[in-house]
Amino acid sequence: MTDEHEERPNPPRRGLRKGLYLIPSAFTAANIGMGFFSVMESLRGFQLLDNANPDIVTAAIHFDKAAIAIGVALLFDMLDGRIARLTKTTTEIGIQLDSIADVVTFGLAPAVLAYVWGYGITANEGSDLHRFAWFLSFMYLICGAFRLARFNVQASRPRLIAEGTVKVDKKSFVGLPIPVAGGMIAALVHFSPLPLIYFGPERARIYSGLLMILVAFLSLMMVSTLRFSSFKTVGTRSKSMRTIILALCVGMLIILYSQYVLLAIVVSYILLGLLSRVASIFWRRGEAPQIITDQRGSKT
Repeated sequence: MTDEHEERPNPPRRGLRKGLYLIPSAFTAANIGMGFFSVMESLRGFQLLDNANPDIVTAAIHFDKAAIAIGVALLFDMLDGRIARLTKTTTEIGIQLDSIADVVTFGLAPAVLAYVWGYGITANEGSDLHRFAWFLSFMYLICGAFRLARFNVQASRPRLIAEGTVKVDKKSFVGLPIPVAGGMIAALVHFSPLPLIYFGPERARIYSGLLMILVAFLSLMMVSTLRFSSFKTVGTRSKSMRTIILALCVGMLIILYSQYVLLAIVVSYILLGLLSRVASIFWRRGEAPQIITDQRGSKT
């Protein structure tokens, strides 16, 4: 006589399901690894410059590796969230781990890279400019950390935010995302990996001043209330095939002309957010007279 329990199909293996939760975390861990690698390469390049006979060419190679590591980490950062949503393996610990990874890779690593490649090495040790260079890198890091903390609060409690805080939607970010800010610094270094002291004292001071302005600008943009597109809905509609083809074309351009394409993408993204804010201001001003006219017409 056959046992009824033997005829039942085997239940699905729960171990396989649990293994899916490790995939997004693996990408996040790779993100942290790239951030650590970037910091170490930046410090190695700085060591080659901080002596009587600086090896500028070799230092530039290390700075370029540090910038590329941040770019690779940006790819990991995009994949871990999408994979988590696709496999429905989003967890609270994964969200917090992702934020910690972003602080290291897109906060600390770009701050160190901007200092050792740019304004830190051009300023005299102990001078006011040198202390201000320290402050700028710290300001960038703390603004990035605040940006991530605000995002986590808004994402977890979108309807219970304090009065005056901009409400979050899935189509846009409030404030410049820290991966884009870090990617901007990395793309700039990748575009010209030679440290600024290579261009001579006078031009180095000018370029250092411009870099300081850029770092301060990125810091303020991260803690601003400007909206930047999240592109989370890209590829979810019926035209996903066109999106895949476009992504492949952009990927090939990055492989062939990475120095130019990466910088152009980051700059275009930032300008798109700024121009969208300007357009919304003029749009509201144009709507105001029409609203007043409608209100007056309704009273008569």
